[in-house]
Amino acid sequence: MFPFFFDWTFILILPAFAFAMWAQSKVKGTYARYSQVPARLHLTGRDVARRILDSNGLNDIEVEPIAGQLTDHYHPKQRKIRLSEGIYGSNSLAALAVAAHETGHALQHQAGYSPMTIRATLVPVANIGSSAAFPLFFVGLIFPAFSWLMDIGIIFFVGAVLFHLVTLPVEFDASARAIKILGNGSLLAPDEVAGAKKVLDAAAWTYVAAAAMALLQLVRLLILRGRN
Repeated sequence: MFPFFFDWTFILILPAFAFAMWAQSKVKGTYARYSQVPARLHLTGRDVARRILDSNGLNDIEVEPIAGQLTDHYHPKQRKIRLSEGIYGSNSLAALAVAAHETGHALQHQAGYSPMTIRATLVPVANIGSSAAFPLFFVGLIFPAFSWLMDIGIIFFVGAVLFHLVTLPVEFDASARAIKILGNGSLLAPDEVAGAKKVLDAAAWTYVAAAAMALLQLVRLLILRGRN
């Protein structure tokens, strides 16, 4: 057997790694481009999130700034939308697109969107799977007496894979909701919607890349398990 760090099965994840690098480059480039394009209605990311929430009866959800870049998220338990510093007070097309997307998650929560509910259920499983699956698997791989740990590691990692897969419809739907709202004419000028959509489409590729990486990692673990 090849030593782990030189195992031939690494070849399987190289396409997904290259895809992930491309997706990161695309989202950074698109975000940087449209961060320099101000929206003509002069609304900020915070304004857009607040208007969408209020118009949908979600007045109790707070919109607050958070440190970092692209750390934006909706916290369903705390009923808060947190927008990164470059989004909260900015009136760029990129900022408004991201703010509308995160508000889309609040609308999903309000509507009881089932993939979002499933993803929330999978969060603890995914956290365990991401942290424990590989150590367990490779302890079992290296020490034959503990080969059963490989199966436990695979089971844990399946949970992480399922999380990545169910994330896809959640993120795509949030972006679709965002573009529909931004296109109603009250938040963006009609000719600005295409730029906002490019930002969200670029971000979507990062989730596709993460799911592809997780799937190929699972295939790799199954191949290694089959050899032993």
